[in-house]
Order: sequence, then structure tokens, then C-alpha cells
Amino acid sequence: MKYQITGTTMPVLELSLDPGDKIVAESGELSWMGAGMKLHTSMAGGGGGGGLFGAVKRKIAGGSFWMTEYTTDQAGDELAFCTRVPGHIVPVTVSADNEPRIHRHGFLCAVEGVNLELAFQQKFSSGIFGGEGFRLQKLTGSGLAFIELSGELIERDLAAGQVLRAHPGHVGMFEKSVQFEITTVPGIKNKFLGGDGLFLAKMTGPGKVWLQTLPLPNLAAALTPFIAADLPQQDDN
Repeated sequence: MKYQITGTTMPVLELSLDPGDKIVAESGELSWMGAGMKLHTSMAGGGGGGGLFGAVKRKIAGGSFWMTEYTTDQAGDELAFCTRVPGHIVPVTVSADNEPRIHRHGFLCAVEGVNLELAFQQKFSSGIFGGEGFRLQKLTGSGLAFIELSGELIERDLAAGQVLRAHPGHVGMFEKSVQFEITTVPGIKNKFLGGDGLFLAKMTGPGKVWLQTLPLPNLAAALTPFIAADLPQQDDN
């Protein structure tokens, strides 16, 4: 299998598959494909325990209940996935030593052998109120995966014990060595008058963190007034 990531604001992942290659993606992610590409949709794709149980865990984590597998009998057959919003596509090599945690909308696709699973954070009691930051996905198994991060991409390498706090929606991905928990914004006035929400993601090194500048909830909130303004007015007469 070969791949290239092209584009800038709205990149596309272009894959070239040979017989024996298999790509697994969430249902609905396909952009275009060659004439020889074959699709098989089921609950079992992407790991997570397989079958109904694995599908339920993926759904809780913010993923898809159904997964689609792509194979071909033709050499160099084409398959492509585009980003849904402006952002970046990041290739990650998953292994026993590298099982990244990603935000709930981050998984784009992966080769066979990579599993998409639910990853609870360490402190359940605080995380259950943390909204977007509570439901995280993790990648396990072995192979190449592609992660979609929205907006610009900022990378931070945290030293042992170094702490970084961020709005949960801005956390795109981090290494499993990073300790992650949801905390509250300090100070009563800040909590209720600051306008930045009640919760922050606290990440403690060592390990690498990928931050995204355009969380999907922020984008949706920014567009809502314009969408509402364009809706047709109901005539009461």
C-alpha cells in the first residue's frame, strides 16, 4: 500500500492499494475510489472486541457503529478520504509501544490490524461532566492509521512532570504516556463569569500532545447564528 496526503486547507488522503491490502474506515468516510475497489460493511471492522460489543464501545467513544473494509483485486487501485472540515491528516504508526489517545471524531482510517477502542480517562468522576474531553478513543494493535485533526496543528513535547492545561475540545491526540484528566477552571468568578466553560483538560508529561485549533463544537457554535438567520420564517397567517 502507498499513500500521499495532498492539499492544504482541506487535505485529502489518497491511497494506492494492491491485492491483499485492506483499509478499515468508519462508514460514511469514503470520498472516491477506483472501479475495482470492494466494500464490506460490518460491526466487526476496526477491532474493539469485535461484533456487537466492539461496535457499542466504538459508538460510546464517539465513533461509528458500522465499519467498512476496502479491498481490491487490482494493483494500484485508488481510494481516497477527505477531511470534513479544514484541518490536517496525521499518519500514525500504531504498535504495542505507541497506542495514541485521540479525540472522539479523530479516526479517519487504518490498515487491517489496527483497533479503534474506547479509552476512559483516569478520573471518571470528574470526566463524566467534561463533555467533549471525556469520551476519548484509543488505537491499539499494529499498523498504520490516519487521524483527522481540525484547524491548525500545534505539537507539544512534555517533559516528565510538565503540565499543560487546555480546553478539552482542543486536545486532538496524545501519547499513552501522558496522564490525562478533566479538571475544573480555578476560581468561582472564572467558572461562572469567565465564559470559557467549567472544565479544562490537564495533561502531565512525559509524552507528546497534538493540539487542534478548531474543535468541531466551536465551529458549530460559530455557524449557528448564520444558519438560524437563513431559515425561512413561518407565516402565522
